[in-house]
Amino acid sequence: MYLDADSFALGMDQKKRPRPFRDDVWRFEICLRKYEYYKNTGKRVGALLRYYYAIRLSKMSKSLGFSISANCFGPGLRINHQGLLIVNAKARIGKWCDIHQGVNIGENGFIQDGQYVSCVPTIGDYVFIGPGAKIFGDIHVGDQSRIGANAVINKSVPENQVAYGNPASMHEKRRENLSTASPSFEETFFQHYPQYRGKM
Repeated sequence: MYLDADSFALGMDQKKRPRPFRDDVWRFEICLRKYEYYKNTGKRVGALLRYYYAIRLSKMSKSLGFSISANCFGPGLRINHQGLLIVNAKARIGKWCDIHQGVNIGENGFIQDGQYVSCVPTIGDYVFIGPGAKIFGDIHVGDQSRIGANAVINKSVPENQVAYGNPASMHEKRRENLSTASPSFEETFFQHYPQYRGKM
């Protein structure tokens, strides 16, 4: 399901496999999802494949400028371009995320009773994240929100809001995201893949 949703979000669903020397982002997402699969199933037979995809993922990440750990993103991930993209390993982002280059989803921790407390964002479903946005701290970005280019987000964003600026200001969204980060795009996906309806 994850691979089908990702390829659909990237507009690659009509192709059988990535083209040589092209489609690098799609190739990365395939590797990420396969690594997640073998990591999460925990089967001994998959240990070698998990190791193989971990090495491939590390090499591709360095080449593309990505720092994305397993199990951060839900299905329907669309990474628009190669280039610097940092996502903290503890961050959790929902389904149908449309994310651009230069984004940093990071940590803002503190010391409490002599121990380090990690604070990372959670991001809902159908969220668009524009180029250069910085999202960090113990905050939540609500469903169907839109984060503007170069926005600095250090406080929670309610659902159906547009957040932009530094520091970010919130504005009510007047229309649905015109991207893959929308329920209507998900409905189009279900029309092509009805077997996944109700399973996301």
